Amino acid sequence: MAPIIPTGASTRNAGFACFGSVTELIADTMSIGEDKMLDIVELRYKGLKKIRKIFRDKEIGYEHSGGYELITDTQQMDINILRSNMDWLNQKLKKITGGPKTFQLNDAKITAFGFSGAHHLIENKLEGQLHSGKLCQALLQLVQSMGVTVLNNIEIKSFEKINRKIELQTNQSFNLSSSRILICTNAFAKQLLPELDVEPARGQILVTSPIAALKFNGAFHYDEGFYYFRNLGNKVLLGGARNKAFEQEHTYELSTSDQIQQELEQFLSKLILPGQSYTIDYRWSGIMGIGSEKKPILQEISDDIFCAVRMAGMGVALAPEIGKKVAEKMNV
Repeated sequence: MAPIIPTGASTRNAGFACFGSVTELIADTMSIGEDKMLDIVELRYKGLKKIRKIFRDKEIGYEHSGGYELITDTQQMDINILRSNMDWLNQKLKKITGGPKTFQLNDAKITAFGFSGAHHLIENKLEGQLHSGKLCQALLQLVQSMGVTVLNNIEIKSFEKINRKIELQTNQSFNLSSSRILICTNAFAKQLLPELDVEPARGQILVTSPIAALKFNGAFHYDEGFYYFRNLGNKVLLGGARNKAFEQEHTYELSTSDQIQQELEQFLSKLILPGQSYTIDYRWSGIMGIGSEKKPILQEISDDIFCAVRMAGMGVALAPEIGKKVAEKMNV
């Protein structure tokens, strides 16, 4: 049976309301440069603020629980280098967040949260978590109230510009036409625009059974953001480990793999919930859009054909500002 609601990455993401951890932002600076890194962080930060301005926290299940990054002994990170990186980022992010200390060490919480093997814990009080399904539902209701018609379960196979119209070939018994189109299917955009620098990257997730007296609350990252977990009530949601199998995870397959799931389970049992009893209740995956760099692609491909893609796993935070920018570009 075909789905009647969207089942892509937007409803499959992990529900993080974040804009980047220390090790991730330092790695980004080294790969794309300081200016581009800061531009992306600003887009993410403004996007998260805009979401909370448009929707009530309760409406989208938003919790301002704070964000954290774990530093373990296996990373062999010198504390002086870590402090220096934090100080540098805090100075650079002042103009974006408005605060003197976006990141600060809070090692005292490691024991309180019950983690094992963590040497340092970096706290960011400006981050939180939300309910992806509720956010999508609230957005859907908002645009429908404005007169927008949303059609689900229609695959666009190809498109062709004929005279002043763009004909869209679909998987249904009918085709569609428009004077202008915007392609914003992220990683899947390459199926329509093969020349784009965007590739699929599967992100896998698992969710535990309820944990008695779960000790932590918040959104957590590890290893440049390749691992991420948060509490889901009294359950634990954990995702990532794509860096353990980059090539295999360049796929459009919405399935899970034994290799990544086993890596996640090991991370869960050794570091997050050492010595605790639980089962894995749910597993799923979503497809992110990545490329040679993290900056989103926002451009007019040709006359009346636009794209806004390559969110690099940060679509929740980026979408509001990217949407605004592409609307301005299209003069709508």
